[in-house]
Amino acid sequence: MVGRTFGPRQRVVSFTSLRSASACKVSALAGVAALALVACGGPETPPPVAKIGGGAAQDASGPKKIGMLLPLSGRFGKLGQQMANAAHIAVPEGHGVTLDIRDTDAPGQTAETAARAAIDQGDRVILGPLTAPQTSAVATLVQPAGIPEFAYTSDQVQAKPGVWVMGITVEQQVNRLVEAASAEGRKNFAAYLPDSALGHALADALGKACAARGLAQPNIAFHTGTAESISAGLKTLSDWQARQDEASKQAAAAAPAEPDAVNPLGSEASPAPASGGNAADPSKGAVPGATGSPASGTATSAPAKPVLAPPPFDALLLGDTGLQLANVIDGLKQAAIDTGQTRIMGPALWNAFAAKLGALRGGWFAAPDPSFRNDFVQRYRARYGYAPSVLANVAYDTATMAAVLSQRPDGFSESSLLRPDGFAGADGTFVLRGDGTVARGLALFEILPGGGVKMASAAPRRLTR
Repeated sequence: MVGRTFGPRQRVVSFTSLRSASACKVSALAGVAALALVACGGPETPPPVAKIGGGAAQDASGPKKIGMLLPLSGRFGKLGQQMANAAHIAVPEGHGVTLDIRDTDAPGQTAETAARAAIDQGDRVILGPLTAPQTSAVATLVQPAGIPEFAYTSDQVQAKPGVWVMGITVEQQVNRLVEAASAEGRKNFAAYLPDSALGHALADALGKACAARGLAQPNIAFHTGTAESISAGLKTLSDWQARQDEASKQAAAAAPAEPDAVNPLGSEASPAPASGGNAADPSKGAVPGATGSPASGTATSAPAKPVLAPPPFDALLLGDTGLQLANVIDGLKQAAIDTGQTRIMGPALWNAFAAKLGALRGGWFAAPDPSFRNDFVQRYRARYGYAPSVLANVAYDTATMAAVLSQRPDGFSESSLLRPDGFAGADGTFVLRGDGTVARGLALFEILPGGGVKMASAAPRRLTR
């Protein structure tokens, strides 16, 4: 197990305010009730960022072309096709905006060559690509050209001015969890995470989220080994031995005094023998099978099991799935970490097998509110005959946003992209920041005692600073 703590961070995560969506929504395109542009302006002016929307391709009078880079072939071909379908629903033909969809995984093709071709064709914005390495390669082309890129990766490391990470990131999830846990009075956070890229991303996000809210440094430990080492690591993190020793001391102090060896009743006079007994031989009056002193006739009770105090944290972030999560759950029991005292938190990945997580009852994870995508799913099913993957949401949202901005006089200017009010789509409300990160309104889900989940808190429709 590798342990570390996070000290105070200087950069505070901030959310910009959203005004009334009902008064400010703008339809994506004529006849398409898709992504709502929640933009009425506001008192806050976003800070200047690297050149966005400043290239020659951003001429408002030129063709309104949206470049989209997707894996239409290869192992991600099915997903890429669903995302392309979602974009076609968001941007129907004949409404003044053209989709330029290019395959990043075709033989002899890369995301970089596809992006270069899109830029040469005058595309005003790039949607995609799908993966983090592809996003990095495309960024080297779009940033100098002043063309905004909305990548579909969830790796926030790829975020930079002019390149937005549009996937649901662990940072967004952890921010929501810490916000909710601190709102219910929890102040001491800890994490027990796999020593992996996901684990370290969760750790970094927890450190920043706690620092942003003035909370104490989270105690964070990583694990890599067997079930035994996981159990030992959780005992160390939770100060199990110290809690055990203290409970034993308290139990010993509360125990009744030992009886006198000569006179079990102490200084009191011995009572008369029980009816039917014999004063000369008291044992004849004893109840067969009884334990303890024949004179007292009472049974000796077993010592009470020590009750351990709670661990030195009241919220614990986990990051495992599958078999390793089962080992962690066993470790929680052995370390006497009670889900009734400690709020367990985890990644949105838990939603896929929440029915098996009854042992983590009361635990939380953050994810998009599924009701927000109902309209999109109905449109998709009506057109293509099946429901799309949840990953198609981001393609639908970004394509609609791009179509809306393409038809505005200020197009993809900084003021249009970084509006404090943000946008609302199938994955909920989101606000673009100047550094390429995205603030999102996520719902909070709670694991039920028998498995499964309920929505503990709806996704906010407005993001406030």
